[in-house]
Amino acid sequence: MTKKAKPETIAVSAGRMSAEHFGTVNTPVYRTSTILHESYASLKAEDKARYSYGRIGTPTTESFERAVAELEGAARTVSVPSGLNAITTAILAIVSAGDHILVTDNVYGPTRRFCNSALKRLGVETTYFDPLIGAGIESLFQPNTCAVFCESPGSLTFEVSDIPAIAEVAHRHGAAVLMDNTWATPVYFPALLRGVDLSIQAATKYIGGHSDVMMGTISTSEAYAKRLETYVRDLGLFASPDDCFLALRGLRTLPVRLARHWGNGLVLARWLEQRPEVARVLHPALENDPGHALWKRDFTGACGLFGVVLKPVSEPKLAAFMDVLEYFGLGYSWGGYESLIIPAHYVRTARKFEADGPLIRIHAGLENPEDLIADLENGFAQMEVA
Repeated sequence: MTKKAKPETIAVSAGRMSAEHFGTVNTPVYRTSTILHESYASLKAEDKARYSYGRIGTPTTESFERAVAELEGAARTVSVPSGLNAITTAILAIVSAGDHILVTDNVYGPTRRFCNSALKRLGVETTYFDPLIGAGIESLFQPNTCAVFCESPGSLTFEVSDIPAIAEVAHRHGAAVLMDNTWATPVYFPALLRGVDLSIQAATKYIGGHSDVMMGTISTSEAYAKRLETYVRDLGLFASPDDCFLALRGLRTLPVRLARHWGNGLVLARWLEQRPEVARVLHPALENDPGHALWKRDFTGACGLFGVVLKPVSEPKLAAFMDVLEYFGLGYSWGGYESLIIPAHYVRTARKFEADGPLIRIHAGLENPEDLIADLENGFAQMEVA
C-alpha cells in the first residue's frame, strides 16, 4: 500500500513475521546465543547473514524493532536493556571528547546525572537550556556543539518545548537533535517528522504497559542509522528476546491503552484543578496550561502522566495523604496499567520552577476514574485531619 497506515493499524500489524514462523501471529521467543551456519562460506560471510549470533539479533528482536521503527517512521530502531540506557547510548553515539551538548533543563533526573558525571569525565561539556527557549537556543550554540537533547513535556514539570524551532536551529549548526519521547510516544508525537534525529523511548513505560519489562528503544533517520547500529554493536548491547516478546505484545495495544490513560488523566486533572488543596495542575492538554498551544499544534494526544503543585503543606500531612491511598501505588516509573503517585523532586539551573508547595506526580492508570477520584478525596480528607 502506498498510503501510510494510521498508528493504531501500524501498532497491530507492523513487524509480523507469520510466514516465517509457520503462520503464528506472534513471533516466538528465540533464546539463543549460537547460530549455526550452513557452510564454511556462509560462516566467512557472517556479516551478510540475517542472523549470525544471538547478541546481534534474533527473529524476536527483529520483529520488535521493525514494529517500533514503522511506528516511529524511522530507518532503524535498536532495542537496549532500559530507558536510561537508550538515553545514554543515543548521546554517546553522537558525542566525542571535546564536544559540547545542549540539554533541556526539565530533563529526567538520571539523564542530568549522566551528563554531569559520565559525560564530564569523557570531556564533553553540557549546557542546560530553558525548555521554553524555542528558536532562542541559537545564542547557546558554540563551535563544538554537536547535539541538542530535548524532553517534551518534561516528565516532572511538564513544560512543552517548541521542538520544530529548536530542530531548525540545530540543523543549521550541523547538530543532531535527540528527544526523550516516552511521554507521548510516536502515537501522539511523531518526533522524526518534527525534526528530531534520534527518538528515544523508555519501552519500560507505555510500550510494555504492564510494569514487567525493562527496555529502551532508539529510532533514527537514515542519516544516523549506521552510526547508531555500529555503536550499539560495538558496546555489546542486547535486549533480551523475552523482554522484546513482552514489549511487542504491549505495543499491539499501545494506542488503545494510551487513549484510556489520556482520558483518565484529564478527568483527574480537571477534578484536581477545583480542589482547595491544589495550587495548580501541570498538564499541557488543559486549556489554561502555558504549554497548551504548542501541545495542540504538535501533539495529537496526551498520556496519563501529569504534575500537581499543592499549596504549602507539612510533610506529615503529605505523608498522611499518600499513605491512605488504595488505588494509587507509591512507586517510581509509570506507563503501566496501574495508577501511581510520588512526591517529585526536581533540579533546575537554567529556568527557575516556581512552586510554593510540594510537587507531586500522578500517573493515571486504567481504573475507573470515579474510583480514582474517590481515592484522592479520601487522601485529602486524611491530609486535613493529620
